Amino acid sequence: MPTEKPQETVVPAPSPRAAIHRQALSIAIAIGPFGVAFGIAAQRAGLRAIDAVGFSALVFTGSAQFAAVSTLGAGGGAIAAITAGVLLNLRSLAFGISMAPDLAGPSWQRALMCQLMIDESTAVGTAQRETRWRRYGYLCAGIAVFVVWNITTFVGTVLSSDADSLTHDLGIDATIPAAFLALLWPRLTDRTSRAIAVVGAAVAFGLVPIAPAGIPIIAAALAVVLDGRLGKSP
Repeated sequence: MPTEKPQETVVPAPSPRAAIHRQALSIAIAIGPFGVAFGIAAQRAGLRAIDAVGFSALVFTGSAQFAAVSTLGAGGGAIAAITAGVLLNLRSLAFGISMAPDLAGPSWQRALMCQLMIDESTAVGTAQRETRWRRYGYLCAGIAVFVVWNITTFVGTVLSSDADSLTHDLGIDATIPAAFLALLWPRLTDRTSRAIAVVGAAVAFGLVPIAPAGIPIIAAALAVVLDGRLGKSP
């Protein structure tokens, strides 16, 4: 009498939802000290609390905000501040191209989602494999950072500490690079991706001592795009 083979139990693949939540939360927490520092810097540049919070809500891109208030604090005009912010935000064009297929929907909905187009949301979104999870990761990280960034901006405006001292004493200048490295590292799975990452880093580090703020990251992005295309050419 033939023996029946036991049926194999099919275990469904785990949902990436929990991992996305952990990534979004950890990045939002890491962003917090930067939000406080920006609130302090905005206050020292002459902005009122409502101005600083409005800046964080409407512009919502940390590096550009710091560049703008630093320019204003140093006596620069609005045009100089806007130029510094635009230079640092050019990378958002690449983010938009990368995430566009995953953010389909009505124009008004896409416009709202684009408000969350920052490094952190794009990093979490592009780390996912499926379209629905790329979209979910992008929105989850973007909303988490938006809430924390605006709350901590307000906290910073009511503090009287020096922004530079706060950044140095707490070491918050290292928290965001560490968070991005944690997200980037698992994606460097082959020789080509590692080579492209090295090229971008080398260009950025080489230009930091001699180029104006914002130029190194733009040049690094262009170098990465060029290197990636050359690597794919036959």
